[in-house]
Amino acid sequence: MLTSIRKITTSFLAKVLIAIIILPFLFWGMGDVFRGGNQNILATIDSEKISAQSFSQYVNRLNLSEKQRSNLSKTDLLDKILSEYVGKKIIVLEIKDQGINLSNRSLKEIIINDEIFAEDSKFSRTKYEKFLLESGISAPIFEQNIVEQEKKRQLLTFLSEGVLLPETLIKKEFENENQIKTIQYLELDQLYKKVQIKEAEIKKTYESNKNIFAQEFKKINYTELLPNSLTGQEEYNDTYFKKIDEVENAILDGVKMEEFVKKYNLSLSNINETNRLKKNRVGKNILKINNILFSKLYNIASINKPDLINIDNKYYLGEVAKIEKINRTLDDKQIKEAIISQLKFKHIIESNTNLVKKMSEGKFKKEQFDKFSQDNLIETKKIILRDIKDETIFVSGMIKEIFKVNDGELQLVTNSMLTKNFIIFVEKTKKLPFDKNTKDYVLYKSKAKLSLTNKIYSTFDKTINDKYNVEINQKVLDRIKNTL
Repeated sequence: MLTSIRKITTSFLAKVLIAIIILPFLFWGMGDVFRGGNQNILATIDSEKISAQSFSQYVNRLNLSEKQRSNLSKTDLLDKILSEYVGKKIIVLEIKDQGINLSNRSLKEIIINDEIFAEDSKFSRTKYEKFLLESGISAPIFEQNIVEQEKKRQLLTFLSEGVLLPETLIKKEFENENQIKTIQYLELDQLYKKVQIKEAEIKKTYESNKNIFAQEFKKINYTELLPNSLTGQEEYNDTYFKKIDEVENAILDGVKMEEFVKKYNLSLSNINETNRLKKNRVGKNILKINNILFSKLYNIASINKPDLINIDNKYYLGEVAKIEKINRTLDDKQIKEAIISQLKFKHIIESNTNLVKKMSEGKFKKEQFDKFSQDNLIETKKIILRDIKDETIFVSGMIKEIFKVNDGELQLVTNSMLTKNFIIFVEKTKKLPFDKNTKDYVLYKSKAKLSLTNKIYSTFDKTINDKYNVEINQKVLDRIKNTL
């Protein structure tokens, strides 16, 4: 399903959420339609089946953190990932249903016209093959990815083509960015910089979160699953990949590392102890190892539970054999500074939220704005904003929000990291005349079309939600949560 990311940055709380949450582009509503059934079938979309194995491989490629993996059985993170995964599958089905296709000739045109593969303004077969080798990906897989992406682009074009834009929408986009606005503002950072964090609060935070400040050292065993180990042959053929599938299923069924070692006569590499920075207890770097491989190995959540790792179509089997935690105390300067920083950030969020609440309830108006300035010894400053790109005081994203505020209204505006915080009061707004012949007319027409297209996608999202019947095998999902 296609879902637009709506503009909710006018809300301070929403802005904070956007800073800490990644919203998936594709998602679907997971209802209460659960069923039993085949232990290796996780979900069905109409008659299309999704195996536990394919979904597990997808999750492994996401490179989840250790904390995320260890909490999979306690949170709904895996449900959300499954939502996104099913959403992508539905898009593929919808592309097929709409009859969208890409010919071999069109695929060829896309590749030979890509500047990445050009030399002296012409397609270079050598550069293309070098790219594939360096990327560790085969030509069929790379070209299939291009086909799928192009089909998705065509679907989006299909949904939005033929849209007739009313002139008023283009004018609105123009006026959103072209104003002369006179405002008063209070710089809250002057107040926030004075905040002193008490030792008792620092100690309480530390005691409540000791586990966060513990440093973990892990013993890791791993091996690359080469064809000659699994099949006795050198080629990465169908037999090899069938063996990889068998290993994947065996992991889900709880087979231990030593059983794999014995069955396939595997030779293990060992990392005796390491933290996530690839250093041992005395701060010495461990032996060189590919960063992506190390990250995936280190992030294996459970002890003595092997995991299958895929990196550019090379497969590894790894396990964490031992985890030892060493507590870092408040005597550690970095720990104390981190706690102080987080407590100050918490204070900013709470203060800003309180101000926004008062504004929404009508309890913070111009009179309270002036009193707040006097009580906190913050100078009321004045500025005339003439250009959305004038970042003398505010960054452009904040100016966009200010341009949405009506005369006589107040609003709290911040940057994405909450390092800049202001209360603004709009005195007067002058909207610049809209001219169809302006050189930027095409730009504002594109923005207006994008805004309208997003609304169309939202409507399509609701329609497609009713079109496909999705069923989830909850038992298989729970099993995956406990084994990943």
